[in-house]
Amino acid sequence: MNSNDSPSRDFIAKPLDDLVAQEQAIEAAAGGDEIIAEEMSHEAFGDEVTVITQRVADLRRQEKALQKEIAALQASYDRMLREQMADMQMAMGRLVKEGLSELEQRKKTLQISVEQLERRQERIRTEMRTTFAGASQDLAIRVQGFKDYLVGSLQDLATAAEQLELVAPAREPEVRESSRDFRDRDFREDEFEDDQPLTPQFAEQNFEDQARQIRKILDQYRTMPDYYGPPWQLRRTFEPIHAERVSNWFFAQGGRGALRTMGSRLQNILIVSAAISILRKLYGDRARTLILANSPERLGEWRRGLQDCLGISRGDFGAEQGIVLFEAPEPLAQRADRLVRQKQLPLIIIDESEDMVNLSLLQFPLWLAFASDPMNPTVI
Repeated sequence: MNSNDSPSRDFIAKPLDDLVAQEQAIEAAAGGDEIIAEEMSHEAFGDEVTVITQRVADLRRQEKALQKEIAALQASYDRMLREQMADMQMAMGRLVKEGLSELEQRKKTLQISVEQLERRQERIRTEMRTTFAGASQDLAIRVQGFKDYLVGSLQDLATAAEQLELVAPAREPEVRESSRDFRDRDFREDEFEDDQPLTPQFAEQNFEDQARQIRKILDQYRTMPDYYGPPWQLRRTFEPIHAERVSNWFFAQGGRGALRTMGSRLQNILIVSAAISILRKLYGDRARTLILANSPERLGEWRRGLQDCLGISRGDFGAEQGIVLFEAPEPLAQRADRLVRQKQLPLIIIDESEDMVNLSLLQFPLWLAFASDPMNPTVI
């Protein structure tokens, strides 16, 4: 059986061996493919690593380029910032310089204004000292000389008038006598009646009520100026020095005398405006003002100044109005004489520009002449 069975086993074992061999061959073939696949995978990975390495290198190059660009931008920014800072500093410097220049100019202007005000203050103080504390010796000598001149002139006028009377009766003695009667006649309580000539005597004792009224008006003008008051009322600032001049003319000089000029025609006009305003309050329309100046330009200044100070118009100037302007003393004297005969009260104002006072003007009840100050130039 054993001998019979060996061919069978061979028959069976051979195919098995073939199968095993085939299997081994297949396995061997499979192992070779794996090695090839492994070798192929290693080659692909190497290529990928190479690509990645190149990309890394490219990225590093880009990083370096970006860093350089960032550094360049930073430098450019710093440069622009420095330039802007320099421009701003220059602009600020110019602004500061211009501001300092403007402040310096304003400082100079203020210094000039302060110096002018200080000089004006010194002049006012000097004026107040010489006015309120008493006149200087030189002023007293000038006043005495003017007084002697007036006395001598009046004596010469009286002598000439007497000689005229001896030759032939004339109208002048009648006027002179009439004027003397006006000065000698007592002023009664019915002084404002139309049939009585006006002879104001402000320095007399029997005019105390009128004097109090004048002082009250002066105080009102000085302490409570009314810039929008009615016409013929003073509308301008009235300083104590102006009030003192007007008060001195009313009470010390009795409404007949010369005042030293204020150094400016406008200041003189302010004093005259106060006197006119007071007389208008006391006597109403009967107070008439006659102004003498030797040129149309100066008369124009008087007209404009009085309009401004008294709030009046051009219609208030004229032959039959409140104020009349004259360039010569003769027609003024004739007009004043006619007003006296009409029971009016003429106030004669003589501008500083008149070198000589016409004696025919001194016979009237009210006159005010402005005398030049030898220490200062004459008002032009």
